[in-house]
Amino acid sequence: MPVMKGLLAPQNTFLDTIATRFDGTHSNFILANAQMSKGFPIVYCSDGFCELTGFSRTEVMQKSCACKFLYGPETSESIILSIDEALEERKEFKDEIMFYTKTAALFWCLLDIVPIKNEKGDVVLFLASFKDITDTKAKTTQEDKKEERRRGRVKPGSSFSSARLRGSTVLYHISGHLHSREKSKIKINKVSSHPPALPEYKVADAKKSKFILLHYSTFKAGWDWLILLATFYVAVTVPYNVCFIGDDDDLTRSTTVSDIGVEILFIIDIIFNFRTTFVSKSGQVIFNARQICIHYLTTWFIIDLVAALPFDLLYAVKVSVVSVVHLLKTVRLLRLLRLLQKMDRYSQHSTVVLTLLMSMFALLAHWMACIWYIIGKMEMEANAYNWDIGWLHELGKRLESPYGGMVEVNATGSGPSIRSVYIASLYFTLSSLTSVGFGNVSANTDAEKIFSVCIMLIGALMHALVFGNVTAIIQRMYSRWSQYHTRTKDLKDFIRVHHLPQSLKQRMLEYFQTTWSVNNGIDCNELLKDFPDELRSDITMHLNKEILELSLFASASRGCLRSLSLHIKTSFCTPGEYLLRQGDALQAIFFVCSGSMEVLKDEMVLAILGKGDLIGANLSLDNRVIKTNADVKALTYCDLQCINLKGLYEVLDLYPEYSHHFVQDIQRDLTYNLREGHEAHVSDSQQNSSFTPIISTILLL
Repeated sequence: MPVMKGLLAPQNTFLDTIATRFDGTHSNFILANAQMSKGFPIVYCSDGFCELTGFSRTEVMQKSCACKFLYGPETSESIILSIDEALEERKEFKDEIMFYTKTAALFWCLLDIVPIKNEKGDVVLFLASFKDITDTKAKTTQEDKKEERRRGRVKPGSSFSSARLRGSTVLYHISGHLHSREKSKIKINKVSSHPPALPEYKVADAKKSKFILLHYSTFKAGWDWLILLATFYVAVTVPYNVCFIGDDDDLTRSTTVSDIGVEILFIIDIIFNFRTTFVSKSGQVIFNARQICIHYLTTWFIIDLVAALPFDLLYAVKVSVVSVVHLLKTVRLLRLLRLLQKMDRYSQHSTVVLTLLMSMFALLAHWMACIWYIIGKMEMEANAYNWDIGWLHELGKRLESPYGGMVEVNATGSGPSIRSVYIASLYFTLSSLTSVGFGNVSANTDAEKIFSVCIMLIGALMHALVFGNVTAIIQRMYSRWSQYHTRTKDLKDFIRVHHLPQSLKQRMLEYFQTTWSVNNGIDCNELLKDFPDELRSDITMHLNKEILELSLFASASRGCLRSLSLHIKTSFCTPGEYLLRQGDALQAIFFVCSGSMEVLKDEMVLAILGKGDLIGANLSLDNRVIKTNADVKALTYCDLQCINLKGLYEVLDLYPEYSHHFVQDIQRDLTYNLREGHEAHVSDSQQNSSFTPIISTILLL
């Protein structure tokens, strides 16, 4: 498979901040459409606002951002007029006001309204922040009364300056002014003297420091191949130096320069890894330097650090035992574990796979040759006086360079050269791994025979696992890759044959590549179609449990839910793509699993949808043709679950006892209703219900 680039298309960073950073963190704010002068309808509200007021999101959406549904008998008329004036003039407003919750409970609120501009400088949204200051108000009132009784006058200064400043932190956080506690305090203290820089509602590329490396860049790919070659160099030289070189200082010095070069490469690689992006579990590319460092420290940092330790610096302190340095270098073999992590990247072509397999086989033979030499050397040194049956003695006799008694194995002038011994060792291990050997280099002692048996067993395993199944391994490894390339080629041929424009071509390729990276080319519907309905129902119930847990389906029987789950499909939208166009016939009801979308009409934002929102239309069992009244466009990468209306009507016909509940409940649970003509009904109902809390409060009083 290709290296996963992650989700990189330009996205609306403002809405991404709203949906991911603030929603669910008990921040109390709403967003309203500033381009529609009639009421400035609410297009988004946070979970914190719903908890504060007691209203659900579906009850708040499309109502006026003046929040008349929160007014009551104690709400100041002058402040209400000031709010309306600020909204009409598209200017900032900040004041304390008394609101009422859905249950008619009174609370003091610090209301802060800020207009939000787009890249053209036009005000497109209002951001209203709500800070509950009831406790602060009560405490300050008591302190003022005590102070007044004690001194006979009111304490000077506003008692809500600190609360007002705290309430404005949401606005500054969104506009990028809160990067740390100290900076936030400095910015907040300047509110009174300098107006804040307003956040912009626009689409922008992800911000990346110039010192951050992309994990899929050409430079990083070339660097990884260089590190792979350095890793193989370490895997070859370290065992060879430990076994054949030993304490020979002259031979060791000859490879010191290359060893230091490899150490420098490993150290530079650690530095690069601290600045290289990675793909998170959600598929997003992480550019934040702090998150990159934490991810690397918790994964491969320890292994990379141990492999990069500069053991060659021990020569500078005159280490007498050179073999100790070589033994310490064996920890660099841990670097081979990194090879397993990047096998997908290195194995994108069959020639590379075969090269890696042969390289690993040759590396195994090299390690076995080193061990084979150590066995012969140790037995010869242990029996220096009367030992003449080992394979080293036999090799010395054939080459007419016999080993002398009481002479060190590696001593100059005694026995064959190291080069000849290594070649003979490698020849023996390769012949034993690939066959049963030829007898010209044979095992004579018990230790040599035991090791030979082990080599033959390993060779048989290598034949069974690698050489005997090379074709099967390649096919299994590249079946998905081959399918990806086949689909890509078909798509490009289709584009070329039909002469599609460049913009449409890019959209098609972007959608195909992104969806493939998400589902790896697996079509769930195609995969499950051969399973029996009973089993498919259980599987789809599990896959779609998030949407089936909505209150809309609370009164449905289990049999109804099982039938309904078979008509739910998963969809995916890339940033900038339209899910629906105005005037289209609605074919499904959509549930947003992740990401954010906007509802547009005449280039005005009518609603902003996020995770957990339901979009569709109120259904009628008689009139089943629904025309949409607005466009629905993806702002970020969105995962959707859609209920096919045709299948939904079939299920409702099978379960008539539930159909009436569904038709009534869906009007309550829809975040935005796309049925044509629904806007007029909403505006009329808003006017009729704007003072409902006031009437209910009066009745309660």
